[in-house]
Amino acid sequence: MKTRTGPIFALCVLFAINLMNFYDRLIIGAVGENIKKDWNLSDTALGWLGTAFILLYAVIGVPLGRMADRGNRSKILAGGVFVWSLLTAACGKAQTFWQMVSLRLAVGVGEATCAPTSSSLIGDLFPATTRAKAIAFFMLGLPLGNAASYAVSGPVAAKYGWQAAFYVAIVPGLLCALAAFFIREPERGASEVHTIGARRRPGSPYWLVLGTPTMCWIIASGALHNFNMYAIGGFLVPFLLRYHKTELIFASNTATIIYGLVGVVGLVLGGYLGDKLYRKRINGRLLLAAVALSLSVPLLYFSLEQKAGNVYTFAVLFGCGCGLMYAYYSTVYSTVQDVIEPSLRGTAMALYFCAMYALGGALGPVGFGRISDFFARRAAENGGVSLTGLSGADLVNALKPFAAEGIHNAMYVLPLVNLILAVVLIAGSRTVAADHERLQRWMRETADEGEPELAKAAP
Repeated sequence: MKTRTGPIFALCVLFAINLMNFYDRLIIGAVGENIKKDWNLSDTALGWLGTAFILLYAVIGVPLGRMADRGNRSKILAGGVFVWSLLTAACGKAQTFWQMVSLRLAVGVGEATCAPTSSSLIGDLFPATTRAKAIAFFMLGLPLGNAASYAVSGPVAAKYGWQAAFYVAIVPGLLCALAAFFIREPERGASEVHTIGARRRPGSPYWLVLGTPTMCWIIASGALHNFNMYAIGGFLVPFLLRYHKTELIFASNTATIIYGLVGVVGLVLGGYLGDKLYRKRINGRLLLAAVALSLSVPLLYFSLEQKAGNVYTFAVLFGCGCGLMYAYYSTVYSTVQDVIEPSLRGTAMALYFCAMYALGGALGPVGFGRISDFFARRAAENGGVSLTGLSGADLVNALKPFAAEGIHNAMYVLPLVNLILAVVLIAGSRTVAADHERLQRWMRETADEGEPELAKAAP
C-alpha cells in the first residue's frame, strides 16, 4: 500500500490526468474544421469554441487554488476529472453553436481543478533539486494528450463523424478520476529543506503572490505563451487543410507529431537541463526558457515561408519550433515552486493560470480567428470581391476562396509573440535570486522559531 500511494504512483496518476486534460480540450482543434463546415462558421466563431472553454476555467481556477491550499487535493482533483469527463462526452450531443459554447464553458470548470492541485501536490512530493524533472514528467501529459487527441479524434471524425470524437474520452477520464482517490495527501512543505508545515507569511495570500516580482513576470509570460499555444492548437489542422491542401487524416497525423510528440523532447530536455542549471545558478531555469523561446522564433518564421504544398519542410521547421516552446513548462512551472512557499503554491498557480488563460488562452483562438478573418477579408477586397452588406453565412461563403491566404498570414503572429515572450523571461530571470533568497530566509527563521516571521505584507 505504501508503494502504491507513494510519490511515484501519485506522479503517474497526475500525468495520466493531465494527459486527459489536454486530450479533452484539444478535440475541438482536431475536428474544428468539420464543425465549421457543418454549422457554416467563420474563423472567429471557430475560435470562440476554443475560447469558451477558457473563460470559466480562468475565473474558477482562483477559488479552486485557495481550496487546494486548504483542502484535500486528491479529492478535489478526482471530483473535477469526473465532472469534466462527463461534460466532454456531452459535447458530442450539441446541436447548435451556442449549445457547444455552453458545454465547453462547463468543461472548463471541471478542468480548472487540475493545475493548482497537481502543482501543489508535486511541490510537496519532490524536493527542489529534482522538481523540474517531476514537473516535466507531469507536463508530458500536454504534448502526449495533444498528440493522442489529434491521432484519435481526426480519424474517428473522418469515419464516424465529429460527434463520436467526444464520446471516446469518457472511459479513460472516469478511470483517472477513480485513481485520483488513491493519491496520499502529503504534508505541506514536506519536501522542503526547512519544514514549516502549512504556515505562511502574514497578509493577503493574493498580495503575497503578486508582491513577488518573479511571479509577475511569470504571469505575463504565461499570457503570451498560452496565446500562441492555443492559437496553434486550434488552427494548425485547419492551416494544413487549407494552405497545404492535405486530407484530414494526414493533417491530424502531422499535427500529432509536430505539435504533440515533438513536445516530449522539449519537456524532457527542459526538465533535465533546468535542474542541472538550477544547481549552478538559481535563475538557470528561466534563462533556459528564454533561450529556447528565442531559438523558436526563426524556426517558426522560416516554416511559414515555405510555399503551399511544401508540407514536409514546413513540418520539420515548425515542429522544431514547437519542441522548443514546450521547454517553457518544465522550467517556468518549477520556478514558481522556487519563489513561493508551500502553503501558497495552489493560490500562486491559480493566479498564474487565471492570467495565462484569461489573457492568453482565451484570446489565442478567438484573436487568431479574427486575424485570419481580417486577412481573408483584405485578400477578397484586393481581389475585387465586394463584401458590402454581407454578413453571417453569406460573408463566410464569400470569404471561403481566400481562407487559405487569411490563415497563412495570421500565422506570422506566432514568431512575433515568441520574441516578446523571450524578452519577458529574461526580465523575470533577473528577479529570481532575490525572491528565492527572501523566501529561504523566512523559511529558515520560521523553522527555527516554530512560528511565522512577522514580515510585512506586500502593498
